[in-house]
Amino acid sequence: MEVEQKKFIIVTGLSGAGKSLAAKVLEDFGYFCVDNLPPLLIPKFAEIVAQSHGSINKVALVSDVRGGRFFDHLLQALASLEDMGFGYEILFLEASDEVLVRRYKESRRRHPLSVEGGVLEGLELEKRKLQHIRERANKIIDTSNLGIGEFKNTLAEWLEQDDKERMLINIVSFGFKHGIPLYADLVFDVRFLPNPYWVDELRDHIGTEKIIKDFLLQYSLTKTFVEKLNSFLLFLIPNYIKEGKAQLTITIGCTGGKHRSVAIADWLGVSLGQRGYSCVVEHRDITQWSGKHG
Repeated sequence: MEVEQKKFIIVTGLSGAGKSLAAKVLEDFGYFCVDNLPPLLIPKFAEIVAQSHGSINKVALVSDVRGGRFFDHLLQALASLEDMGFGYEILFLEASDEVLVRRYKESRRRHPLSVEGGVLEGLELEKRKLQHIRERANKIIDTSNLGIGEFKNTLAEWLEQDDKERMLINIVSFGFKHGIPLYADLVFDVRFLPNPYWVDELRDHIGTEKIIKDFLLQYSLTKTFVEKLNSFLLFLIPNYIKEGKAQLTITIGCTGGKHRSVAIADWLGVSLGQRGYSCVVEHRDITQWSGKHG
């Protein structure tokens, strides 16, 4: 991949405006993020990215006045990137004085440019130091009235991030006898479905196999449940994304985690994947199964 095809974002702005949150959101979007990198090291870091042979394609660097006198070299670093032919974009975050002062009071931290501890004085000095960078920004976001979900959606829209790319969906099958996964967001109990364990020729098979899936699909109960579960999740997931959720863990449980939950998890992964969602399917208990029920 050529240098200019890399997505390279410089995140800067007023202290307390949400740069750390922006870095976390960008990480959720698949960016490699570095916080508080001294500006003089930015061109060197860009060289490393350019030589990564596709392993690092999206980068976000947070640089602000915390760097002290080193921050004064940011414009020089940007000029070096331009000389290298390395394309970049600047994301500038700000907020009203009232909101920033309140945030500092809530966090009980001092402004990095406030020698005597006065937040407003520090903010005024910071605004002057950042004025040239702000004028060059590709995107300016005022975070004064933005919740986390709104902030994330604003970033996603600027980056032209597709809704379905904003969330990673983990689908985990498990056995209730081994405990419900502690990291579950949603838990669905499929122990009401017909159990292959009670069919002698199916007992030693697992839910990833066609013979088990064919057995379960012969029942209208299974087909109806899968359809309703899909419909429910296709309603729910976009609303989670809208709220700003970056990862969703859907767990499917049967008694032992060997047959029914495994098959349903597989079907769900295929169904959501076909609709463009990024899904990872995991069968937590399939290798340790040693119970009496599937």
